[in-house]
Amino acid sequence: MDKGYGGICTVYNNVKEWNHVFKLDPNKHLSDSDLNLVGRSGTDAVIIGGTDGVTYDNVTALLMRMQAFELPCLLEVSALEAISPEFDGYLIPMVMNSREKRYMLDVQHEAVKQYGDFIEWNDMFVEGYCVMNEQAKVFQAANCTLPDYEDVIAYARMAEHMFHLPVFYIEYSGRFGDVNLVREIAEQLDKTLLFYGGGIRSEADARQMKPYADVIVVGDIIYENIQAALETVQACKK
Repeated sequence: MDKGYGGICTVYNNVKEWNHVFKLDPNKHLSDSDLNLVGRSGTDAVIIGGTDGVTYDNVTALLMRMQAFELPCLLEVSALEAISPEFDGYLIPMVMNSREKRYMLDVQHEAVKQYGDFIEWNDMFVEGYCVMNEQAKVFQAANCTLPDYEDVIAYARMAEHMFHLPVFYIEYSGRFGDVNLVREIAEQLDKTLLFYGGGIRSEADARQMKPYADVIVVGDIIYENIQAALETVQACKK
């Protein structure tokens, strides 16, 4: 399906062709040998981001290590003080199931207020974020409420039809999600891309979720079983 809103982000036109990305946490250690495997894995891109312990120093250090590879590298912005100007693109989360307007609008407003004169608007795009794991750090940090099926479908429709967001990101954050729900979300989206993240720990997991998600995001398993992480790449591309 030809999805996507044109002219949003320089790298975004390529995002529409992606199937798989690795997400690296700057607050976690990854050996040079494992990073080399990630960089040469065939994944479409790397996202750098995390919930806690994200600083300018560790973000920049990880970005510099990634520059050895010809891979798009995007920053998922969670802390204003950690923003580095050297990324290929910037993902701006709007946490749609947060109880607080702060995580839908106020944090973004503060960023534009401080840095609006310096922002390269064509290098950033907004993702409607829906967090589905009550035990996840991001769920608690953003003061989320756990949505039911109808809530999630409504968020997806809002992302596409009300806010015209380029990405709707359903995040189970360490737990494998509900395949039927992801399929129903996919049926609601035409132009908005569907990112799925959470609990992808094997080739089989990736194969099960990929028919419905435009892009599979793989994170935790990189630090637990690098070989299993690598196997998810081709699973998403076949």
